[in-house]
Amino acid sequence: MDLFALLRYSAPVALASIGETISEEAGVINIGLEGSMLCAAFFGMLVTYGAGSPWLGICAAVATGAALHFISGLFTILLGADQVVIGTAVNLFALGFTGALFRSHFGQSGKLLSVAVLPSWPVLIVLVASAPLTWLLLFRSRWGLAVRATGEYPPAAEAAGFSVARLRLSAVTLAGAFAGLAGGYLALGLAGSFSEGITAGRGFVAIALVTFGRWRPHLVFLAALLIGYLESLQFRFQSFGWRVPFQLFIALPYIVALLVLVVVGKGTAAPGALAQPYRREK
Repeated sequence: MDLFALLRYSAPVALASIGETISEEAGVINIGLEGSMLCAAFFGMLVTYGAGSPWLGICAAVATGAALHFISGLFTILLGADQVVIGTAVNLFALGFTGALFRSHFGQSGKLLSVAVLPSWPVLIVLVASAPLTWLLLFRSRWGLAVRATGEYPPAAEAAGFSVARLRLSAVTLAGAFAGLAGGYLALGLAGSFSEGITAGRGFVAIALVTFGRWRPHLVFLAALLIGYLESLQFRFQSFGWRVPFQLFIALPYIVALLVLVVVGKGTAAPGALAQPYRREK
């Protein structure tokens, strides 16, 4: 399998997981990552369908992902709502909202829909550059140091003169832009269309890969390449004509992600304040 094809199959999960790494380093876990990707895929497709430009579509997808993450961040960061509950609500909302809009605009579920395809090379360049740049951002910049402090021990960040709420909101919004790019590329770069539930659990896999990569962008990226390779197997074995149930290869990335959580996740050191709301001390 050539490197270009491997990067194409890996891109949606890899981009989402790198963004999620930034968010979790700030202490916020986005269970709603799946929903953000799904909404981004839909609105990216819708704008592309209406304007005829996949470039406008991918911009709409990025904006959608960032906006959804920002809105959920308002609830979890500023209001202190439970991150798992809000994330689940986002996923349920996205599934119903995109399904209803898709049917109202394009008829019954499953109707074939084709839009202009986005060239892969710009997104893949962003993907390859994102791992080292994210590492530099998190571990070699003042902003990254402050963000990681909010994920480990928020009072220390506040004592240093930083606003935990602002840092977390900025990290979550940046993660949402990654999620939007992931969902938009899935619809416009890989599928060239949209179907209900097109993300098919990739958002949850991305969250698992952050644990697999131990919150280090380069390791998360390598883990995503593994998932992309496993996802590509269904197409490779079908082309060989082997009589192996294709459902097995569809399920394989999710089975591996589950095993990762069970085996690799045990004993890993997550950010100390991950999923914990923070109230500023007066």
